[in-house]
Amino acid sequence: MKLLLLLGDQLCLKHPVLQHLNPATDHILMAELPDEASYVPHNKLKIALVFSAMRHFAAALMQQGFSVHYYQYTDTKDRWQSFDALLQYQLSCFAYQALYLVEPGEHRLQSQFNQWADSLPVPVRQFDSHHFIFSRQQMLDWFAGKQQPRMEHFYQWARRQTGLLMSGSNPEGGKFNFDKHNRRAWPANLTPPKAQRFDTDDITTKVLALVEKEFAQNPGRLEHFHFAVTACQAEQALDDFIQTRLANFGDYQDALADDEPGVFHSLLSAYINLGLLAPITVCRRAEAAYYQGQAPINAVEGFIRQVLGWREYVRGLYWHCGEDYANNNHFNATHPLPKWFWQGTVRMRCVQQAVGNSLHLAYAHHIQRLMVIGNFALLAGLDVKQVCQWYLAVYIDAFEWVELPNTLGMALYADGGLLASKPYAASGNYLNKMGSHCQHCPYSPKLLTGNKACPYNSLYWRFIDIHQQEFAANPRMALMVSQWHKKSHEQRSAIRHWADGLIRRIDSL
Repeated sequence: MKLLLLLGDQLCLKHPVLQHLNPATDHILMAELPDEASYVPHNKLKIALVFSAMRHFAAALMQQGFSVHYYQYTDTKDRWQSFDALLQYQLSCFAYQALYLVEPGEHRLQSQFNQWADSLPVPVRQFDSHHFIFSRQQMLDWFAGKQQPRMEHFYQWARRQTGLLMSGSNPEGGKFNFDKHNRRAWPANLTPPKAQRFDTDDITTKVLALVEKEFAQNPGRLEHFHFAVTACQAEQALDDFIQTRLANFGDYQDALADDEPGVFHSLLSAYINLGLLAPITVCRRAEAAYYQGQAPINAVEGFIRQVLGWREYVRGLYWHCGEDYANNNHFNATHPLPKWFWQGTVRMRCVQQAVGNSLHLAYAHHIQRLMVIGNFALLAGLDVKQVCQWYLAVYIDAFEWVELPNTLGMALYADGGLLASKPYAASGNYLNKMGSHCQHCPYSPKLLTGNKACPYNSLYWRFIDIHQQEFAANPRMALMVSQWHKKSHEQRSAIRHWADGLIRRIDSL
């Protein structure tokens, strides 16, 4: 008799581990545990999605004849806080001869798994994860020995390995990356189609009531819950994206649109991260759309780059760097998060929408996360650990393996350039160029100082000033240091003074 423990982000009915089970004798263990639901103040929408998807997945397993021991939150909250406690109980109830595990996505869980292998009274066997294109070992092998393991180099390797958008040994369209064709600014009067919404069934309705009761103080508004909770629904969401938004995704991938939080993005990342959608399937479907003439190369390549490129790369970087990666703080950024990070009450229009959507919808697209919220956190020197915890808490698709490299490495440059070749820092001019927020904002992107000046502007030059010695030696930042020194002494003094004042009154911006 064997016991398989499945986590809330391992919801794949096609995982090979299931073929090693005898439905007549073996058991599957799944549980909604307090420790997992509260190690950060997870968004209510995220908790609801994970719990509902788990319950639906357990039902699907039972329909296939498996014996599932499922513990709901009301079962565990007063008895078993963690996997350790629940496993001890489960092992005491049955004469199991082995424990099967699927490798987890995070260091804290991998540490628990390693301890079980040494301490539990039954043999423990760990299987590879099934919701990535490359295995953890393949990624560790790729990163090994590289001084500058850049994503673009990995992406080209991954394209060749998978054959995605390849014509023999050559990339479709003559080059691997069409990023320069993904930067159109948001035009006036463009309204993207809404993503497909899913009705709540009885299982989800009960989960929503549970989450509202048990996690009342967490961010998130459950009236916005309209997510896919099964693999079948996730496939429908993929179809909807391919048919209605993929064609325009490439042009406006980096655009910021006022009151349009989703623009043309896929909104599929949470389903992929939970195991409801296989990433290689998602990429193949997008590739087929290109070959069938449904979407142009800049859209399909840009989308595949996110899934095959960034998603696989940051997961590899996470395991390559190890647990100490979370302690990096290259710029020694320690300023506490402003209160509005948890409240959404801020006057800067782009920030208000990005933070507000993050809190209430559990979603913001990658430019909002990187160039609005992350950029502000970088320029203001906000505490790295607090920022990373916030990102991990508020987003519906956030698990540490994907959140930490993207936030600490890419948004905050806290790893000193391991992930990114330069800090992703920008002034209000970039935000004004890429979107339509500034016309609705009380601040002007054209002003450097004064009550009507966009805070990004003086904070940007303050950032350049503070780190000018380092940036002067960076070919991608040296020009901005030169521009800073072209300003008069009086201008630089005024900018520093105004920016320092913004930091002091950061809660009232």
